Amino acid sequence: MALTAETESRLYRSLRAAAGAAAHLVALGFPTAVAVLARPGSSLFSWHPLLMALAFSFLMTEALLIFSPETSLLRSFSRKVKVRVHWALQLLALLCALLGLGIITYNKHLNGKAHFVTWHGLTGLLTVLYASGQCAGGVLLLYPKLMKNWTLAKLKLYHATSGLVGYLLGCASLMLGMCSLWFTASVTSVSWYLTMLCPLLTSLVIMNQVSNAYLYRKRSQH
Repeated sequence: MALTAETESRLYRSLRAAAGAAAHLVALGFPTAVAVLARPGSSLFSWHPLLMALAFSFLMTEALLIFSPETSLLRSFSRKVKVRVHWALQLLALLCALLGLGIITYNKHLNGKAHFVTWHGLTGLLTVLYASGQCAGGVLLLYPKLMKNWTLAKLKLYHATSGLVGYLLGCASLMLGMCSLWFTASVTSVSWYLTMLCPLLTSLVIMNQVSNAYLYRKRSQH
C-alpha cells in the first residue's frame, strides 16, 4: 500500500529528528573520546586533538544545529537569541581552532619537524583560515547596510552555503587526523571505522539542514 504524502512527510521529519539527535550525541561523544585518548596535559601535543575536536565536532556542530527546526536545543527561543548563541559558539570554535593550530605549530618547532607537509596539516590550515574568513563575513549579516547592492536574503544564503563548505572542510580535517600515526596506533579495527563515521554523520545532517533551509527553498521559488 502506497504511503500518502502526509505520511511520507511525517516519516521524513521523524528521520530528520532522529538523525539530528544522533548528531548531538556524536558532537559531544567524539571530543570526549578524543580527550580520553589524548589525555590533555600529558604533553603539549595532547591539547591539539582535543581543541580541534571541540572546535569542529562539538562547538561548530552545535552552532549550526541551533537553527534546526527539529532538533535545536533552543527551539522555543527567538531567532535573535539563536543568532547570538550561534555567534558565541562559532567564536569559541574559532578560538579553539586557532589555539590548536598554534600548539601543533609550536610543538613541531620544538621537535624540529616540518610544518604542513601532510594532507591533514594542509587541510587543517585551510580550514582554520576559512573559518576565520567565515566569521569575518558573518559581520555583514549584523550590518547588512555595508553591502548596499546585496539583499539580506542573499547574504544569508551565501553565508549559509559558504559556512557549509567550511564545516565540511573541518570534518575532512578531523577524518584525515584519524589517519595519522598517533591515532591509528591507539584506535584500530572496528573502533577506527566507528570513529570515522562520527564526522561523516554530522556532516550529512548539517548538509541536509542547510539544503532544506536555503537551497531547496530557493529552487522552489523559481
